[in-house]
This record gives sequence, C-alpha cells and structure tokens, in this order.
Amino acid sequence: MDTNRLLIKLSTRILIQFVLAIVLVIVAIVVNLDFLSHFYLENQQTKTGIILNSFIVGLLIFGLLNLLWLLLRYQMEENQIAGFVDNVEAIREDPLQGLSPHSMIVKRYATMNSISQVHGEINHNALAAMLTADESTRLGVVRFINNILILTGVFGTIVALSIALIGASDLIDSAASGLGGMGLVIHGMSTALSTTITAIVSYVLFGYFYLRLKDVQTHLISGIEHLTSVYLIPKFVKRPEDLLSQMAGLIKGVIRATEKMSETQETYQASANTLHHSIETNRQQLDQLTADIADIKLLLREGFRLPPSTDNE
Repeated sequence: MDTNRLLIKLSTRILIQFVLAIVLVIVAIVVNLDFLSHFYLENQQTKTGIILNSFIVGLLIFGLLNLLWLLLRYQMEENQIAGFVDNVEAIREDPLQGLSPHSMIVKRYATMNSISQVHGEINHNALAAMLTADESTRLGVVRFINNILILTGVFGTIVALSIALIGASDLIDSAASGLGGMGLVIHGMSTALSTTITAIVSYVLFGYFYLRLKDVQTHLISGIEHLTSVYLIPKFVKRPEDLLSQMAGLIKGVIRATEKMSETQETYQASANTLHHSIETNRQQLDQLTADIADIKLLLREGFRLPPSTDNE
C-alpha cells in the first residue's frame, strides 16, 4: 500500500502557520500600540467606531477559534489514519487496534462491515458523497464568517458615512455649529476608514486559514477514500472476477485431488495385483507340496509293503 501521501500531516503544518500568524499579529499590535490607540480610541465623538471595530475583531476571534478547533480535530483524524495504516502494514488481526471509535476511518470500517454482514451492496460513491456532505456541514460557521467578514467593513463604512452626512447637514444648516459639524464629518470619515481597514485585514487573515482548512479537509477525505479503495473494498466487496478466480482455484484443487486419487487407486491396484499373484503362487506351491506328500506316502507304502490304505487321501 502506498502510504506516503496518507502519512502527510497537513493539519500540523497549518497549525504551525496559525500560531506563527497569531504571534506576529500580537507583536505588531504591541509594537504599534500607541498609534492604534490614537487611531481607534482617541478623539472619537461617538462610540460608533469602537463598537463597529470591536464587532469585527470579535467576529474574527470567534471565527479563528472555530478554525483552530477544526484544525485540531482534523489533526486527530490524520493521526487515526496513520494508526490504521500501521495496523494494516503490521498485519494485525484487528486493524482498528488502538483507534478511537469516533474517528472517520473507524466509522467507515464499521459501516462497510455491517453492510457486508447482511450481504448488502457497498456503494463506494454513496459513502464518499455522504462523508463529504457531513464534513461540509462542519464548516458552516466558518464559511458564514468568511462570507460576511468583508461585508462588516462595508457596513461600517456606510454607517460612518451616514454620520459624516449628518455632520455635513449640521454644518450647512448653522454656521454656529459649524465646528461641531465639521468635527462630526471628520469623525465619520475616520470611522469609515478604520472599519474598512479592520475588515480588510481580518478578511485576509481569516480567508487564508479558511482556504487552508478546506485543503486539510480535502486531504483527509482523500486519504479515507484511498484507504477504502485499496484496503476496505477488497476486504468486504466480493466482485464477479473475484468469484471466478475463487472458482478457478477450487476447480484446480478438485483436479489435483482427482489426480491424487487416481494415483492412489493405481497404487492400490498394483498392490492388489501383487497380492493376487502371491496368493496364486502360494496356492500352486501348496498343490505341489500336496502332490509331493502323496508321492512320498506311496513310496513309503511300497517300500514297507504296506497294504493300500482304504482312507481317502
């Protein structure tokens, strides 16, 4: 079995990248803390910018936590596949030895085993489609966050521009409140810029790891289908050509047994012929011996001039 591709733990690589990216983001935030504090928190006439940016960052963190949980789960599944491959290559009696009963490969093995026991037809395409559909549903939350994350920046921009328009309206209506209106316009434009930047950075960071998560999922499902094709289907599915091969082997065995029986019969026949010949030879010798004894009796009777015997010889 070609196990090189199955033993590649892609999720581990992505987890390392994930940790490095988070560390780099934290370092960048710490290094530019004064600028970020001034840009996002200071001189804010309303809390709109803080609320919108906090919502975007909170959505990003929630999505990243879901990504982290899925990556850890897929890492466990890849370890289970590696364990299954080790059991198969070690020719262990139980290929599920040491594996979690909740892993994908164990569930696939149990499903095919149960179908085989009731002599049902195993449809590999249907099993693969069901597994792909089940795993696709697990990405529902991260897929939703990936789709709306950039829209949060657009929403923040629209809200901020609305605030800027309110300030412009106040600026036009009253010269006395001109400075306040101008400040509101500047605040709206600043909020629109900050929410757009936050959303774009969040979308780039989250979008990269979302795509890598899908790569890990594809690699995992591909590994399970590879094991199913190479190991499980030959184990559980009886194909017509397999039956023909078994019948051919059975016929060859019967022919060999017949030939052995013929050889044994010929040996027994030869032994019987030999035994018959020995019996015939012994009978002839016994007849000859009987004749010789009769001649001896006759000679003795004549030599001693005995009267002829009346007994039947």
